[in-house]
Amino acid sequence: MISALMSNYGNPDLEFERGQGTWLYTPAGERYLDFTTGIAVNCLGHCHPHLVQALQEQATRIWHSSNLFRIPQTERLAQRLVDNTFADRVFFSNSGTEAVEAGFKMMRRYHYSRGESQRVRIISLSSSFHGRTLAPIAACKNPVHIEGFLTGDPGFDQVPFGDIDALRAAITPETAGVILEPIQGEGGIRLTPFDYLSQVRELCDEQGILLMYDEVQSGVGRSGYLYAYMASGVVPDLLASAKGLGGGFPIGACLSSERVAAPMVAGTHGSTFGGNPLATAVGNAVLDVILAPGFLAEAMAGAAQLRAGLAELINEYPGVISEQTGLGYMIGLKCSISNADFIYALKDEHMLVVKAGGNSVRLLPPLNVTAEEIAHALAIVRTACARLATAR
Repeated sequence: MISALMSNYGNPDLEFERGQGTWLYTPAGERYLDFTTGIAVNCLGHCHPHLVQALQEQATRIWHSSNLFRIPQTERLAQRLVDNTFADRVFFSNSGTEAVEAGFKMMRRYHYSRGESQRVRIISLSSSFHGRTLAPIAACKNPVHIEGFLTGDPGFDQVPFGDIDALRAAITPETAGVILEPIQGEGGIRLTPFDYLSQVRELCDEQGILLMYDEVQSGVGRSGYLYAYMASGVVPDLLASAKGLGGGFPIGACLSSERVAAPMVAGTHGSTFGGNPLATAVGNAVLDVILAPGFLAEAMAGAAQLRAGLAELINEYPGVISEQTGLGYMIGLKCSISNADFIYALKDEHMLVVKAGGNSVRLLPPLNVTAEEIAHALAIVRTACARLATAR
């Protein structure tokens, strides 16, 4: 049977009819250990009972009213994000790339409101990923993503990752701000050095430009903190969030300081579905769990268990996996062989992981994965490494 879907996702060979916790089940009843979690989306695993209850209860009340009217659970979610982060204001969208787009608009509008309408250019770092709409792909300058979609100069500049001198040299009177990921995801689970973040913050303040973090993948507990910027203590002016914020239900958010949000008056930006009652009901349920006392500490104890086991396997099978990167449950494994071969070997053992740049794979388990499931995952990785090492 030929699918009516466009072919931009290729032809996946696996189909799942249900999920429970850390496990996915095929129609034939085979189960797979899910360390992809929808690419860091299902932060509490599949069908978490508290999230299911929140969605079911909201579905019996009201699904959508638009932002023409007040939505109490949306205001509550915004306030909880404000109370637990640097932010003063929140704009809700449907996805991470829309949250990034909102931030780009806010950067430009901020300078426009100050009489500096020439400040429209935004600087990104090499190997970054900020989404698939036109502005984010223009910012990231990945030739694969740009080909056939962009021509000319769309107003974005890029500098090498971690090079503060290159960043300083790239700033001009037309620069509005800088966007970066505290932990690069698609680029290979690369932790941005804390001292570099401090230097970027100082440089932005010195030049009167804005600093935006893309925490679409690293946010909502994935790093061991509610947001990864908290690990360094270097605070941005704007932050894009999504993925884990909905625990599997589509939602995005752009968090902002008051001074940057102030020029975004009525009519400057909007979203028909952004912040709808279903999405924010689930978002609040996610925060109920993530912000519960002791939850993140317990999750990071599990991350330490997983990381320790992976370190042993790297020492044992350096010809297969050579390095571990990232923070918390945002784990990268650099491969000594083809990362595609490693992914297929794990899939043969019924474990799912995600490809990343730099010949790496991403391990993104649910934050509530159990110690027994971690031990099972490590056993699978060991089996796959042994088989691949023998085949070399």
